[in-house]
Amino acid sequence: MSNRLEALRVFCAAADAANFRDAAIRLSVSPQVVTRAVRELEDELGEPLFHRSTRGVQLTDFGRTLAEQARGAVGGVDALFHRSDRRALSQHAGTVRLSVPNVLGRRFIPHALAPVLEAHPGLVLDLRLSEQMADAVGQHIDVGVRVGRQPDSRFVARSVDRMALKVVAAPALVARTGVPGNLDELQRMPLTALVDSNSGRLWSWAFSRKRQMPVATPAFVTDDTDAECSAVLAGIGFGQLVAPLADPWLASGHLVSVLDADAPEPWPVHVWRAQRTPVPARVRVVYDALVRMLASGTTPLR
Repeated sequence: MSNRLEALRVFCAAADAANFRDAAIRLSVSPQVVTRAVRELEDELGEPLFHRSTRGVQLTDFGRTLAEQARGAVGGVDALFHRSDRRALSQHAGTVRLSVPNVLGRRFIPHALAPVLEAHPGLVLDLRLSEQMADAVGQHIDVGVRVGRQPDSRFVARSVDRMALKVVAAPALVARTGVPGNLDELQRMPLTALVDSNSGRLWSWAFSRKRQMPVATPAFVTDDTDAECSAVLAGIGFGQLVAPLADPWLASGHLVSVLDADAPEPWPVHVWRAQRTPVPARVRVVYDALVRMLASGTTPLR
């Protein structure tokens, strides 16, 4: 038997059995195969592995030491090639890197995926917050969420919901300026502006019938959606915020909405993963969980 690994596997079975016949039965081979494997190992190592007698076989001291070392070696190699074990490991261990917009990543994603982490010990989430479409290859992104235009054919994408945009302000500011009746009046109000991290320019505000309103003279500029929301809450200016940011403050009365009839069509929300095969089970379980969560309506996007 020229295969050393297989010879060690046979030897371990013989070391754990009462005799070579029992080892052969356990391995589903003939007793001659066991005898030959042990003899070849003894010849190669130059040491007897068993004391043989009419009553059976017993390990020598050298054989006992070798058996302890061989069990670990053989077990480690078998674990690498055991298919069911490998699939279980891929589900329960390893890192999945996500790229999601700030507004979802800070509020909803960790809470929503907590049950997935609990169900799959060893799964690690590496969450990256960005408003940009991630370089999935360069940044090693596995799963992402995109608001707006659907990702291109390099990605597997599911449209899961739509995210509304609302023009809001603090009641104290509205009391000072009055309620704008149209876009021209709104543009004369103090406004907040968000920097487009892709271009470095200010985002225009979107309205119904595909109208765009540039923010020409903002009272407050930031590249962070939470900071913009804080500025609106502080009464610095009117802001156009996505529903997940605005809705809790509208419900509590800390903000009021204006020009609701001019609201644009809600933006589509997509969950995507890189177009790679095969898909590791840990990536698929996170992707499927995000699709279920965002498609269920439990996340306030509207």
